[in-house]
Amino acid sequence: MSISRRHVLAGSLAAGATTTTLAVAAPSSARPLLMPTGAIRRDPFTLGVASGDPTPSGVVLWTRLALDPLAEDGLGGMPGRDVPVQWQVSESPRMRRILDRGTTVARASAAHSVHVEVDGLRSNREYYYRFKVGSYLSPVGRTRTAPRRNEMPSALAMSFASCSHYEEGYFTAYRYLADDDPDLVLHLGDYQYEYKTTTNTARPRRHAGDETVTLSGYRQRHAQYKTDPDLQSAHAIAPWLVVWDDHETDNNWAANIPENTDPEQWNDTPERFAARRANAARAYYENMPLRRSSLPSGASTRIYRRLGWGRLASFHMLDTRQYRDDQACGDGWDIDCAGSQDPARSITGDRQEAWLRQGFARSRARWDFLGQQVFFARRDGKADERLHVSNDSWDGYAGSQQRVTKAWQDTGVRNPVVLTGDVHTHWAADIKADYDDPDAPVVASELVTTSVTSGGDGDPARQDPILEWNPHLHFYSQQRGYVRTLVTPSGLRADYRSLDRVTTRGGAIRTQATFELTDRERGLQRVR
Repeated sequence: MSISRRHVLAGSLAAGATTTTLAVAAPSSARPLLMPTGAIRRDPFTLGVASGDPTPSGVVLWTRLALDPLAEDGLGGMPGRDVPVQWQVSESPRMRRILDRGTTVARASAAHSVHVEVDGLRSNREYYYRFKVGSYLSPVGRTRTAPRRNEMPSALAMSFASCSHYEEGYFTAYRYLADDDPDLVLHLGDYQYEYKTTTNTARPRRHAGDETVTLSGYRQRHAQYKTDPDLQSAHAIAPWLVVWDDHETDNNWAANIPENTDPEQWNDTPERFAARRANAARAYYENMPLRRSSLPSGASTRIYRRLGWGRLASFHMLDTRQYRDDQACGDGWDIDCAGSQDPARSITGDRQEAWLRQGFARSRARWDFLGQQVFFARRDGKADERLHVSNDSWDGYAGSQQRVTKAWQDTGVRNPVVLTGDVHTHWAADIKADYDDPDAPVVASELVTTSVTSGGDGDPARQDPILEWNPHLHFYSQQRGYVRTLVTPSGLRADYRSLDRVTTRGGAIRTQATFELTDRERGLQRVR
């Protein structure tokens, strides 16, 4: 029986789930005071299920218990005690034969979130999973393990998305993404937005609460987003690789420097902003299918990491917020900003940049993907000789931009591809060794996804004039959606999926453009 691509299945729990595994959401030296599961008298799985960070032998399974997701204290209306949660893994969507099972603890101190790091599974296999509390069963989620390191799979169906602002539209794109049956989903940042609820009555939905600065505020906001059924469907259909951008914490933040110094937003001193960052990081971990290696320590969280998909692909997932220098000449666009061209400035920090270069040097993958947040290729906003670029993107950190580009060349990466979010518009671009030289070689290509909702419906007729004087930029669209790819040993196909509207439910989707890359050949080719 095939699982529905839009709705995950539920089934009956097999008896005898007594094995216990250590898979708690946060470390605790104290013995948990467990609440009898009979005290839970309504469905606690209101936030759905998710999986992430697959390896050849395992995957992270996630859920978070919430009886009242919008509770102002951020604790989801749950009792203030730890709750035992059973989990099961099967090869059947009806969960008829249980392959692995156990009991973990949803800790009150971690907002009753659960992260189970399942291991010992077969490589490159599809699995199904669910949770149980008392008499309540979660929806069934589908996940899969990665291929073995030396295995060359025939194909990988991978989709990626970014920028889902709850107030600016419905998450219809996530539903269509789930319908595509991907093997893997990448989310490249701005999973949620920190802004307080709007007074704009024209917007279709409203945020709960004020701007998120406290732990309770971030927890409540994540829970509100997780109640969306289309987002739940996308999480339940495949494992996710996630990285944050700015809005999970504060717009355009850079290391310990906030967007502004508003004291009401905890942005008036480095100490208070560090506390805000710690709150955001903790809530992000609690609400994402991340491994213990990404468990926050105060304001510090290591989310840059590498995942292999056999010999077919390597995913280098970056963090371009936590270690960057402050933006030069402000956070926006500027003309001939000397600071943006300073080779000493970094968007990744030295340690992450060295880690990235080392990963390129060791990679034997057919395709090397850079999963990251902000535009990598140059976008010159002026048709004259002046350089007009966004200082929040890699253009504002030309030294980093050039060093990574050179690293692809020096290490002989076979097929480098950058996957990007942030800008709320679709783009297809080639990355050149020298943008000022028309004859300079193409080194890599960049696929940029538009937003899920941020920016509203968008104008299907609008074109960006900078395409005219940036010949390495090949496509632009202002509509909302995501990018769907099919990766094979011989090539890559990228479909730019675009919705006609998001401000009302039921928007229609179409493939607005399709580009292809061929193994060992540089440069995108438009085929649709």
